[in-house]
Amino acid sequence: MTSIFITFDQAHYERIIDVLERNNCRGFTAWGQVQGRGSRDGEPHYGSHAWPSMASAIMTIVEDHRVDAILSRLQEIDLDRPKLGLRAFAWPVTKTI
Repeated sequence: MTSIFITFDQAHYERIIDVLERNNCRGFTAWGQVQGRGSRDGEPHYGSHAWPSMASAIMTIVEDHRVDAILSRLQEIDLDRPKLGLRAFAWPVTKTI
């Protein structure tokens, strides 16, 4: 099993949920409003007067064989609108209860 943590501009929400559904990823946890700034470029997501946009985050645990397809599709979404911002990170899950 692998954990995928996705941070993104809120405008991407429906597209990301679609990626998860199309890859049979039923379970996830979503944080509706998070603040942040990318490490390379793109605009900050602070929810302030100067930087009004907000980000969201989703974490899902998936079977290992689904990871590459999900990350590939997420990368396509990011490349389609790079200024909005989307990052995804994958970590192995070693134990669950």
